[in-house]
Amino acid sequence: MRSSLLFLTLAVWPALAFGAERPNVLVVLTDDHSAPHVGCYGNKDIRTPNLDRFATQGMRFDRAYVTCPQCVPSRSSIMSGRSPIDTRMTRFSAPLPADVKVFPELLRAEGYYSGVAGRTYHLDGSRLPAESKAVFDRHHLRTFPDRLDFVKTGGTNAQMIAQFREFLDAVPQGKPFVLQLCSSDPHRPLDRKAIDKPHDPGSLTLPAHYPDTEGVREDFARYYDEIARFDTAFGTVLDELDKRGLAENTLVLFMGDNGASQLRGKGTLYEFGVHVPLIVRWPGQVKPGTATSELISGEDLAPTILEAVGVKTPAEMTGRSVLKLLRGEPFEGRKQVFAERGAHGSGLPTNSAQFDLGRCVITPRYKLIYNALWQLPYTPVDFARDPFWKELQAMHQAGTFPKALDSLYFAPTRPMFELYDLESDPAELHNLAGSAESKAVEKELKGTLQEWMILQHDYVPLPVPPAANR
Repeated sequence: MRSSLLFLTLAVWPALAFGAERPNVLVVLTDDHSAPHVGCYGNKDIRTPNLDRFATQGMRFDRAYVTCPQCVPSRSSIMSGRSPIDTRMTRFSAPLPADVKVFPELLRAEGYYSGVAGRTYHLDGSRLPAESKAVFDRHHLRTFPDRLDFVKTGGTNAQMIAQFREFLDAVPQGKPFVLQLCSSDPHRPLDRKAIDKPHDPGSLTLPAHYPDTEGVREDFARYYDEIARFDTAFGTVLDELDKRGLAENTLVLFMGDNGASQLRGKGTLYEFGVHVPLIVRWPGQVKPGTATSELISGEDLAPTILEAVGVKTPAEMTGRSVLKLLRGEPFEGRKQVFAERGAHGSGLPTNSAQFDLGRCVITPRYKLIYNALWQLPYTPVDFARDPFWKELQAMHQAGTFPKALDSLYFAPTRPMFELYDLESDPAELHNLAGSAESKAVEKELKGTLQEWMILQHDYVPLPVPPAANR
């Protein structure tokens, strides 16, 4: 009987079997970074040599999606392995409930030294007015200082790197560590002198859904500059692991926390809003220079990390471990991923940038977007007051904005449903919803989204009402 129990223990806890050294875990997040904007994803304009080299040492995920095109809800999923709806995190300024466990907290209970550093982790409330701060204090809603060993924040890459070194210095001898390290790049405002040799606005290839103006090009180039600045900082982080002899036993995951604050990006459920870069390096476990087109959700990171280090995944986690995929073992991938859109920031709901309600389902080929507040026109998140956007508004009012793109940004309302064939229309320019040829696909995806929303106890009206109400 004892031998049987020993066998079961070793089978369930492979990372701990025979006293094997447990891997360190480092999760590095950029802020507002879409998948196409890394060199190793096929972008010939942007300069990201460290990320590109990192991809040759691990696995690149070509279809990684976050659960929300906004920092707070997305990071709650990355940390908890659950959707923002499931964890009550769709209101941007909400604190992560104390009963929702996060992967660094779970690893801490298993003997890991745990922490967060760099740009704010966003899960203890955001930009709180005095009235909210009083509530947070009275009910002890800021929980991360109690959950983890090391909790620090800093806005610049220099501060991020300094805190990273401080964290490594603080790790007790003989203990493995787990750290989420966050950069502020390429979050707005976009610096004009982020790097010594800025990208040339005139030479950049603009995305298909971008109008070609000098202001748009200059803004896009500064976005690239901030990514390049992060790339340098990321190289420093990797060098630090090498110098300390930690690289070979550290599982490193790099990911964008949500899509770029660019046109049809952050705050929207289009590809620029939810499709992000994800690269994983784990020497001896992940084959170098590999890539996958399997669908991955932001909520898959936590269960993957837990399984990788031999910690049992809590039943409440809805994410799926991709450890077998990382190791090159037989793997049954996802058939779809889901994302939601709710409040943004801490302001009043004056436009769709501040408040929107949307849901989407993405399959290997198609995406269905459900705009519950279809009456609200598009308002960009974080740059509605920037000069280049005001120039585009003036062009629209003057009738000089490109006609093929005008309805994407300046239609008085949006469609309630949008359906895109991502294979033939990756820029999402041709809405197939309501068309006869796509009727079967639209019906199937609405049913899939309906099931997910029901199981999530979603508060948004379901996309398929009873026949009498259609």
